Amino acid sequence: MAQRIAVPADGESLDSNVFEHFGRAPYYVLIDIENDKITNVKAIRNPLIEHKPGDIPGLLQKNNVSVVICRGVGRRAREYFRAYSIEVITGASGKIQDIVEAYIKGELR
Repeated sequence: MAQRIAVPADGESLDSNVFEHFGRAPYYVLIDIENDKITNVKAIRNPLIEHKPGDIPGLLQKNNVSVVICRGVGRRAREYFRAYSIEVITGASGKIQDIVEAYIKGELR
């Protein structure tokens, strides 16, 4: 089953790092995974650096994201993600490539 992961990032590729502040990330790297393999990677620039609650979860939901992996996320954003049936995994830091590989192996919770 294919799924799309979003990671807030300081750049536009898998070599980028997880951006510490979820809502102020310059980019969201979207990673498509199918059969435990990365099939596509694209980055979207955060058009909502100044945003109101729910804007970024809505943006990611419109981009068919099913999982968000990040360092941390606020309570209100979590509520929006839950309403959109988007799973949130927190505590991630470092290079996005490493984090996605850990996710595929089932090492992130």
